[in-house]
Amino acid sequence: MSPTILFLIICIVLTSLLFFLGQILPSNTPDLQKSSPYECGFDPINSSRLPFSFRFFLVALLFLLFDLEIAILLPLPLSILLINSSTITFPLIVFLLILTIGLVYEWINGGLDWANN
Repeated sequence: MSPTILFLIICIVLTSLLFFLGQILPSNTPDLQKSSPYECGFDPINSSRLPFSFRFFLVALLFLLFDLEIAILLPLPLSILLINSSTITFPLIVFLLILTIGLVYEWINGGLDWANN
């Protein structure tokens, strides 16, 4: 049996086992005390929902986008050495160009400004 097939079998068995144990073991019996909000022993006075800044969401989303870009580009030097570099160059340039255009667009429209002027 090849190591790849053995690895796949172990992954499938382990995943199935953990899934079924997760369905069988926990007891889903919520009661009133467990589902009520707790604030240092006092009943909540106001809503626990705070207004959420859309700018914070936008900056966080941009951070995730460029963080993923770096994760995609990290194996690039090794792949250029192992694979024909002409097959990687064009998609890489297109990918970086799209991200750069998006960043410039956000910068011009003030999407990266944290505080309102």
